[in-house]
Amino acid sequence: MYHDPHFPMIERRRPAAAPFVPPPAPRRRRARWAALGLALALAAGGAGAWQAFSKDKVAVPHGAPVYWGVNLAGGEFAPDDDNAEYGKNYIYPDAKIAAPFVAAGMNVVRLPLRWERIQPWPQAMLSPIESKRLDETLDGLSDVPLVILDIHNFGAFHKEPLRADAKSADMLADLWRRLALRYKDRPNIAFGLMNEPVDMDAREWRQLADSTVAAIRGTGARNLILVPGVSWTGAHSWMQGGAGSNAEAMKGFRDPGGNFAIEMHQYLDGDSGGHGADCVDRRVAIDRMRDATDWLRENHYRGFLGEFATGSSAQCLDSLDGLMGFLNTNGDVWMGWTWWAAGPWWGDAWNNIQPDDKTGDRPQMAVLRRYIGGRPDTAAPAPESAR
Repeated sequence: MYHDPHFPMIERRRPAAAPFVPPPAPRRRRARWAALGLALALAAGGAGAWQAFSKDKVAVPHGAPVYWGVNLAGGEFAPDDDNAEYGKNYIYPDAKIAAPFVAAGMNVVRLPLRWERIQPWPQAMLSPIESKRLDETLDGLSDVPLVILDIHNFGAFHKEPLRADAKSADMLADLWRRLALRYKDRPNIAFGLMNEPVDMDAREWRQLADSTVAAIRGTGARNLILVPGVSWTGAHSWMQGGAGSNAEAMKGFRDPGGNFAIEMHQYLDGDSGGHGADCVDRRVAIDRMRDATDWLRENHYRGFLGEFATGSSAQCLDSLDGLMGFLNTNGDVWMGWTWWAAGPWWGDAWNNIQPDDKTGDRPQMAVLRRYIGGRPDTAAPAPESAR
Protein backbone atom coordinates (compact mmCIF):
# COMPACT_ATOMS: atom_id res chain seq x y z
CA MET A 1 0.00 0.00 0.00
CA TYR A 2 1.13 3.57 -0.52
CA HIS A 3 0.11 6.54 1.55
CA ASP A 4 2.38 9.55 1.80
CA PRO A 5 1.10 12.01 4.41
CA HIS A 6 3.00 14.79 2.63
CA PHE A 7 1.52 14.10 -0.80
CA PRO A 8 -1.88 13.14 -2.26
CA MET A 9 -3.03 9.55 -2.15
CA ILE A 10 -1.77 8.15 -5.45
CA GLU A 11 -2.42 4.45 -5.32
CA ARG A 12 -6.14 3.69 -5.35
CA ARG A 13 -6.01 0.27 -6.62
CA ARG A 14 -7.70 -2.94 -5.62
CA PRO A 15 -10.95 -4.17 -7.14
CA ALA A 16 -13.57 -5.71 -4.86
CA ALA A 17 -13.65 -8.55 -3.90
CA ALA A 18 9.70 -24.92 -0.06
CA PRO A 19 11.99 -25.32 2.59
CA PHE A 20 12.85 -22.14 4.42
CA VAL A 21 16.20 -21.32 6.00
CA PRO A 22 15.85 -18.44 8.47
CA PRO A 23 18.81 -16.15 9.04
CA PRO A 24 20.66 -16.16 12.32
CA ALA A 25 19.94 -13.37 14.76
CA PRO A 26 22.50 -10.54 14.69
CA ARG A 27 25.39 -11.22 17.05
CA ARG A 28 24.97 -8.00 19.04
CA ARG A 29 21.51 -8.92 20.26
CA ARG A 30 21.41 -12.67 19.76
CA ALA A 31 20.48 -13.29 23.38
CA ARG A 32 17.46 -11.02 23.07
CA TRP A 33 15.79 -13.24 20.54
CA ALA A 34 15.04 -16.45 22.37
CA ALA A 35 11.50 -15.90 21.25
CA LEU A 36 12.64 -16.50 17.71
CA GLY A 37 14.51 -19.62 18.78
CA LEU A 38 11.42 -20.99 20.50
CA ALA A 39 9.15 -20.23 17.56
CA LEU A 40 11.54 -21.76 15.04
CA ALA A 41 11.85 -24.88 17.14
CA LEU A 42 8.08 -25.14 17.31
CA ALA A 43 7.76 -24.53 13.60
CA ALA A 44 10.03 -27.46 12.94
CA GLY A 45 7.51 -29.66 14.69
CA GLY A 46 4.67 -28.83 12.32
CA ALA A 47 1.20 -27.46 12.98
CA GLY A 48 -0.53 -28.20 16.23
CA ALA A 49 -3.64 -27.45 18.16
CA TRP A 50 -4.64 -23.90 18.92
CA GLN A 51 -3.92 -22.83 22.45
CA ALA A 52 -6.18 -20.35 24.23
CA PHE A 53 -4.77 -16.92 24.94
CA SER A 54 -5.03 -14.61 27.89
CA LYS A 55 -5.90 -10.96 27.51
CA ASP A 56 -2.19 -10.17 27.66
CA LYS A 57 -0.44 -12.76 25.53
CA VAL A 58 -1.31 -15.50 23.10
CA ALA A 59 0.35 -18.83 23.81
CA VAL A 60 2.53 -19.94 20.89
CA PRO A 61 1.03 -23.02 19.21
CA HIS A 62 3.17 -25.57 17.42
CA GLY A 63 3.81 -24.29 13.91
CA ALA A 64 3.00 -20.63 14.67
CA PRO A 65 4.56 -17.95 12.43
CA VAL A 66 8.19 -17.28 13.28
CA TYR A 67 8.40 -13.67 12.07
CA TRP A 68 6.30 -10.85 13.49
CA GLY A 69 6.84 -7.27 12.42
CA VAL A 70 6.01 -4.08 10.61
CA ASN A 71 6.61 -2.10 7.43
CA LEU A 72 8.68 0.96 8.29
CA ALA A 73 7.61 3.07 5.35
CA GLY A 74 8.91 6.36 4.00
CA GLY A 75 11.56 5.34 1.51
CA GLU A 76 8.88 4.93 -1.18
CA PHE A 77 7.31 8.40 -0.66
CA ALA A 78 7.14 10.87 -3.57
CA PRO A 79 7.42 8.04 -6.11
CA ASP A 80 6.90 10.19 -9.20
CA ASP A 81 9.35 12.90 -8.23
CA ASP A 82 12.68 12.30 -9.94
CA ASN A 83 14.11 15.21 -7.98
CA ALA A 84 12.87 14.09 -4.58
CA GLU A 85 15.20 15.10 -1.75
CA TYR A 86 16.09 12.75 1.04
CA GLY A 87 14.83 14.03 4.37
CA LYS A 88 12.38 16.37 2.67
CA ASN A 89 10.34 14.22 0.28
CA TYR A 90 11.23 10.70 1.44
CA ILE A 91 12.93 9.15 4.44
CA TYR A 92 14.26 5.82 5.69
CA PRO A 93 13.75 4.69 9.28
CA ASP A 94 16.47 4.83 11.87
CA ALA A 95 17.10 2.88 15.05
CA LYS A 96 14.90 5.23 17.06
CA ILE A 97 11.90 4.58 14.80
CA ALA A 98 12.45 0.82 14.99
CA ALA A 99 13.16 0.74 18.73
CA PRO A 100 9.58 0.45 20.07
CA PHE A 101 8.88 -2.48 17.76
CA VAL A 102 12.13 -4.22 18.69
CA ALA A 103 11.27 -3.68 22.35
CA ALA A 104 7.84 -5.23 21.75
CA GLY A 105 9.52 -8.40 20.46
CA MET A 106 9.05 -7.87 16.73
CA ASN A 107 11.80 -9.50 14.71
CA VAL A 108 11.22 -8.39 11.11
CA VAL A 109 11.02 -5.05 9.32
CA ARG A 110 9.89 -4.66 5.73
CA LEU A 111 11.73 -1.69 4.23
CA PRO A 112 10.10 -0.11 1.15
CA LEU A 113 12.35 1.62 -1.38
CA ARG A 114 12.03 2.86 -4.95
CA TRP A 115 13.82 1.12 -7.80
CA GLU A 116 14.51 4.44 -9.60
CA ARG A 117 16.44 5.76 -6.60
CA ILE A 118 18.65 2.76 -5.98
CA GLN A 119 19.21 2.23 -9.75
CA PRO A 120 18.29 5.36 -11.72
CA TRP A 121 18.86 3.79 -15.16
CA PRO A 122 18.17 0.27 -16.42
CA GLN A 123 21.05 -2.16 -16.04
CA ALA A 124 23.32 0.57 -14.67
CA MET A 125 25.37 0.55 -11.52
CA LEU A 126 23.55 1.16 -8.26
CA SER A 127 23.47 4.78 -7.16
CA PRO A 128 26.49 5.28 -4.88
CA ILE A 129 24.68 7.91 -2.83
CA GLU A 130 21.47 5.90 -2.38
CA SER A 131 23.39 2.67 -1.79
CA LYS A 132 25.39 4.33 0.99
CA ARG A 133 22.16 5.69 2.45
CA LEU A 134 20.59 2.23 2.33
CA ASP A 135 23.67 0.64 3.92
CA GLU A 136 23.52 3.15 6.76
CA THR A 137 19.81 2.44 7.24
CA LEU A 138 20.43 -1.31 7.40
CA ASP A 139 23.26 -0.79 9.87
CA GLY A 140 20.87 1.25 11.99
CA LEU A 141 18.41 -1.66 11.94
CA SER A 142 21.04 -4.16 13.07
CA ASP A 143 18.97 -5.06 16.14
CA VAL A 144 16.26 -6.47 13.86
CA PRO A 145 16.89 -10.15 12.99
CA LEU A 146 15.35 -9.88 9.51
CA VAL A 147 15.02 -6.84 7.22
CA ILE A 148 13.17 -7.23 3.93
CA LEU A 149 14.23 -5.02 1.04
CA ASP A 150 10.93 -4.23 -0.69
CA ILE A 151 11.14 -2.80 -4.22
CA HIS A 152 7.96 -0.73 -3.93
CA ASN A 153 7.27 -0.19 -7.64
CA PHE A 154 4.04 -2.05 -8.47
CA GLY A 155 5.64 -3.82 -11.42
CA ALA A 156 6.88 -0.71 -13.22
CA PHE A 157 10.05 1.32 -13.74
CA HIS A 158 9.77 5.06 -14.40
CA LYS A 159 6.00 4.51 -14.85
CA GLU A 160 6.55 1.93 -17.63
CA PRO A 161 4.97 -1.43 -16.74
CA LEU A 162 7.18 -4.47 -16.95
CA ARG A 163 6.32 -7.09 -19.55
CA ALA A 164 7.27 -10.70 -20.19
CA ASP A 165 9.96 -9.75 -22.68
CA ALA A 166 13.72 -9.81 -22.71
CA LYS A 167 14.01 -6.12 -21.90
CA SER A 168 11.93 -6.28 -18.71
CA ALA A 169 13.42 -9.60 -17.66
CA ASP A 170 16.95 -8.27 -18.03
CA MET A 171 16.12 -5.06 -16.17
CA LEU A 172 14.63 -6.70 -13.09
CA ALA A 173 17.20 -9.49 -13.02
CA ASP A 174 20.02 -6.94 -13.25
CA LEU A 175 18.66 -4.89 -10.35
CA TRP A 176 18.43 -7.91 -8.10
CA ARG A 177 21.75 -9.37 -9.24
CA ARG A 178 23.44 -6.16 -8.10
CA LEU A 179 21.54 -6.04 -4.81
CA ALA A 180 22.29 -9.71 -4.20
CA LEU A 181 26.01 -9.16 -4.78
CA ARG A 182 25.93 -6.31 -2.31
CA TYR A 183 24.02 -8.12 0.43
CA LYS A 184 24.59 -11.84 -0.07
CA ASP A 185 26.94 -11.98 2.91
CA ARG A 186 24.24 -10.51 5.17
CA PRO A 187 21.78 -13.38 5.69
CA ASN A 188 19.56 -11.20 7.88
CA ILE A 189 18.53 -9.29 4.74
CA ALA A 190 15.70 -10.76 2.65
CA PHE A 191 14.82 -9.86 -0.91
CA GLY A 192 11.24 -8.79 -1.73
CA LEU A 193 11.20 -9.00 -5.53
CA MET A 194 8.45 -6.47 -6.20
CA ASN A 195 5.64 -4.85 -4.26
CA GLU A 196 2.18 -5.62 -5.67
CA PRO A 197 2.78 -6.04 -9.41
CA VAL A 198 -0.18 -4.74 -11.41
CA ASP A 199 -1.07 -4.18 -15.08
CA MET A 200 0.32 -7.54 -16.14
CA ASP A 201 -0.87 -11.11 -16.47
CA ALA A 202 0.10 -13.55 -13.74
CA ARG A 203 1.80 -15.78 -16.30
CA GLU A 204 3.92 -12.85 -17.47
CA TRP A 205 4.93 -12.10 -13.91
CA ARG A 206 5.84 -15.74 -13.33
CA GLN A 207 8.37 -15.54 -16.17
CA LEU A 208 9.93 -12.42 -14.68
CA ALA A 209 10.03 -13.96 -11.22
CA ASP A 210 11.72 -17.11 -12.52
CA SER A 211 14.49 -15.20 -14.30
CA THR A 212 15.02 -12.80 -11.40
CA VAL A 213 15.33 -15.56 -8.81
CA ALA A 214 17.77 -17.37 -11.10
CA ALA A 215 19.87 -14.19 -11.33
CA ILE A 216 19.92 -13.82 -7.55
CA ARG A 217 20.97 -17.42 -7.01
CA GLY A 218 23.57 -17.06 -9.74
CA THR A 219 25.49 -14.71 -7.44
CA GLY A 220 25.73 -17.38 -4.75
CA ALA A 221 23.29 -15.52 -2.50
CA ARG A 222 21.23 -17.75 -0.20
CA ASN A 223 19.10 -14.98 1.32
CA LEU A 224 15.38 -15.50 1.78
CA ILE A 225 13.38 -14.35 -1.28
CA LEU A 226 9.75 -13.21 -1.13
CA VAL A 227 7.83 -13.80 -4.35
CA PRO A 228 4.46 -12.02 -4.86
CA GLY A 229 1.65 -12.52 -7.33
CA VAL A 230 -0.07 -9.90 -9.48
CA SER A 231 -3.28 -7.96 -8.79
CA TRP A 232 -1.80 -6.47 -5.64
CA THR A 233 -0.93 -10.04 -4.56
CA GLY A 234 -4.17 -10.28 -2.58
CA ALA A 235 -4.85 -13.41 -0.57
CA HIS A 236 -8.59 -12.96 -1.11
CA SER A 237 -8.21 -12.98 -4.91
CA TRP A 238 -5.37 -15.51 -5.21
CA MET A 239 -7.60 -18.16 -6.80
CA GLN A 240 -9.51 -15.80 -9.12
CA GLY A 241 -8.92 -15.67 -12.86
CA GLY A 242 -8.86 -19.29 -14.00
CA ALA A 243 -5.73 -20.11 -15.96
CA GLY A 244 -4.56 -16.51 -15.47
CA SER A 245 -4.88 -16.60 -11.68
CA ASN A 246 -1.98 -16.29 -9.30
CA ALA A 247 -2.83 -19.78 -8.08
CA GLU A 248 -2.30 -21.33 -11.52
CA ALA A 249 0.60 -19.14 -12.61
CA MET A 250 2.64 -19.67 -9.44
CA LYS A 251 1.93 -23.39 -9.15
CA GLY A 252 5.17 -25.30 -9.54
CA PHE A 253 7.38 -22.31 -8.75
CA ARG A 254 10.84 -23.38 -7.66
CA ASP A 255 13.78 -21.52 -6.17
CA PRO A 256 17.18 -23.09 -6.96
CA GLY A 257 18.30 -21.98 -3.50
CA GLY A 258 15.31 -23.51 -1.72
CA ASN A 259 14.79 -20.44 0.49
CA PHE A 260 11.66 -18.54 -0.54
CA ALA A 261 8.12 -17.71 0.49
CA ILE A 262 5.07 -16.55 -1.44
CA GLU A 263 4.20 -13.00 -0.40
CA MET A 264 0.55 -12.05 -0.12
CA HIS A 265 -1.28 -8.97 1.19
CA GLN A 266 -4.71 -8.68 2.77
CA TYR A 267 -6.57 -5.61 4.00
CA LEU A 268 -9.74 -5.82 6.04
CA ASP A 269 -11.81 -2.99 4.57
CA GLY A 270 -14.86 -3.66 2.41
CA ASP A 271 -13.10 -4.30 -0.91
CA SER A 272 -9.74 -5.51 0.46
CA GLY A 273 -8.20 -2.35 -0.97
CA GLY A 274 -6.66 -0.72 2.09
CA HIS A 275 -8.62 2.43 1.32
CA GLY A 276 -9.66 3.38 4.83
CA ALA A 277 -10.43 2.58 8.43
CA ASP A 278 -13.69 0.68 7.86
CA CYS A 279 -13.58 -3.08 8.15
CA VAL A 280 -15.46 -6.31 7.59
CA ASP A 281 -16.41 -8.53 10.49
CA ARG A 282 -14.25 -11.27 11.97
CA ARG A 283 -15.79 -14.08 9.95
CA VAL A 284 -15.22 -12.34 6.61
CA ALA A 285 -11.67 -11.39 7.58
CA ILE A 286 -10.85 -15.04 8.19
CA ASP A 287 -12.70 -16.28 5.12
CA ARG A 288 -10.57 -14.04 2.91
CA MET A 289 -7.52 -16.05 3.92
CA ARG A 290 -8.84 -19.60 3.64
CA ASP A 291 -8.45 -20.43 -0.06
CA ALA A 292 -4.97 -18.97 -0.35
CA THR A 293 -3.93 -20.82 2.80
CA ASP A 294 -5.23 -24.10 1.41
CA TRP A 295 -3.33 -23.41 -1.82
CA LEU A 296 -0.08 -22.85 0.07
CA ARG A 297 -0.53 -26.08 1.95
CA GLU A 298 -1.47 -28.13 -1.12
CA ASN A 299 1.59 -26.85 -2.99
CA HIS A 300 3.97 -27.23 -0.03
CA TYR A 301 4.82 -23.51 0.02
CA ARG A 302 5.42 -21.09 2.85
CA GLY A 303 3.50 -17.80 2.82
CA PHE A 304 4.40 -14.38 4.17
CA LEU A 305 1.70 -11.76 4.81
CA GLY A 306 3.68 -8.70 3.78
CA GLU A 307 0.91 -6.12 4.25
CA PHE A 308 -2.31 -6.00 6.23
CA ALA A 309 -4.10 -3.32 8.23
CA THR A 310 -7.41 -2.25 9.66
CA GLY A 311 -8.87 0.64 11.60
CA SER A 312 -9.15 0.99 15.37
CA SER A 313 -12.88 0.56 15.97
CA ALA A 314 -14.06 -2.29 18.20
CA GLN A 315 -15.18 -4.31 15.19
CA CYS A 316 -11.89 -3.70 13.39
CA LEU A 317 -9.86 -4.80 16.38
CA ASP A 318 -11.98 -7.94 16.67
CA SER A 319 -11.47 -8.66 12.95
CA LEU A 320 -7.74 -8.11 13.35
CA ASP A 321 -7.71 -10.53 16.26
CA GLY A 322 -9.48 -13.08 14.07
CA LEU A 323 -6.94 -12.65 11.27
CA MET A 324 -3.98 -12.98 13.62
CA GLY A 325 -5.49 -16.05 15.27
CA PHE A 326 -5.97 -17.61 11.83
CA LEU A 327 -2.30 -17.02 10.97
CA ASN A 328 -1.26 -18.51 14.29
CA THR A 329 -3.24 -21.69 13.76
CA ASN A 330 -1.95 -22.02 10.20
CA GLY A 331 1.70 -21.36 10.92
CA ASP A 332 2.67 -24.54 9.12
CA VAL A 333 2.35 -22.45 5.98
CA TRP A 334 2.36 -18.82 7.22
CA MET A 335 5.93 -18.07 8.24
CA GLY A 336 5.36 -14.46 9.25
CA TRP A 337 3.68 -11.09 8.87
CA THR A 338 4.39 -7.37 8.66
CA TRP A 339 1.74 -4.76 9.44
CA TRP A 340 1.31 -1.80 7.06
CA ALA A 341 2.63 0.54 8.39
CA ALA A 342 4.71 2.70 10.70
CA GLY A 343 7.45 5.24 10.24
CA PRO A 344 8.42 8.81 11.05
CA TRP A 345 6.04 10.67 8.72
CA TRP A 346 2.70 8.91 9.11
CA GLY A 347 1.06 11.25 11.56
CA ASP A 348 -2.58 10.43 12.26
CA ALA A 349 -3.07 7.96 9.40
CA TRP A 350 -5.64 5.32 10.37
CA ASN A 351 -3.17 2.46 9.88
CA ASN A 352 -0.17 4.07 11.57
CA ILE A 353 1.11 2.08 14.56
CA GLN A 354 4.17 4.25 15.28
CA PRO A 355 3.80 4.99 19.00
CA ASP A 356 2.77 8.51 19.87
CA ASP A 357 5.07 10.34 22.27
CA LYS A 358 2.10 11.38 24.38
CA THR A 359 -0.37 8.48 24.20
CA GLY A 360 1.91 5.50 23.51
CA ASP A 361 0.72 2.48 21.53
CA ARG A 362 -1.97 2.75 18.90
CA PRO A 363 -5.00 0.50 19.54
CA GLN A 364 -4.05 -2.00 16.82
CA MET A 365 -0.68 -2.60 18.47
CA ALA A 366 -2.39 -4.01 21.55
CA VAL A 367 -3.83 -6.80 19.37
CA LEU A 368 -0.56 -7.41 17.52
CA ARG A 369 1.37 -7.70 20.77
CA ARG A 370 -0.66 -10.75 21.75
CA TYR A 371 0.55 -12.60 18.66
CA ILE A 372 4.23 -11.77 18.86
CA GLY A 373 5.71 -15.18 19.51
CA GLY A 374 8.15 -14.26 22.26
CA ARG A 375 9.60 -11.60 24.51
CA PRO A 376 12.91 -9.80 23.85
CA ASP A 377 14.40 -10.49 27.27
CA THR A 378 14.71 -14.31 27.09
CA ALA A 379 18.02 -16.01 26.68
CA ALA A 380 18.21 -18.90 24.18
CA PRO A 381 19.95 -18.23 20.85
CA ALA A 382 18.06 -18.61 17.59
CA PRO A 383 18.93 -21.73 15.60
CA GLU A 384 20.31 -21.16 12.13
CA SER A 385 17.92 -23.59 10.50
CA ALA A 386 14.42 -24.69 11.33
CA ARG A 387 14.06 -27.55 8.89
